[in-house]
Amino acid sequence: MSRQCQLTGKKPRKGRTYTTRGIAKKKKGIGLNITGKSKRRFLPNLVKKRFWFADEKRFVLLKLSTNAMRTVAKKGLGAVIRELRAQGQKV
Repeated sequence: MSRQCQLTGKKPRKGRTYTTRGIAKKKKGIGLNITGKSKRRFLPNLVKKRFWFADEKRFVLLKLSTNAMRTVAKKGLGAVIRELRAQGQKV
């Protein structure tokens, strides 16, 4: 399984980290200069979570972002599972 939220579809994104050098203008310097750039990845906050699905009397294991867990709490597990099955995911 990839690093992707089953509900929201969040996955790793690309980005950069910058290395700066110099003395800030606030501190009477000539300013900060970027001296290096390196690539990095922003990973989503994913959690494997077991939910009790009362309609089928069984546990359901979902790989969700913490933001999606709030969505499950708001909409209800039954509605979320119906959406996932409509998208063609096996739950």
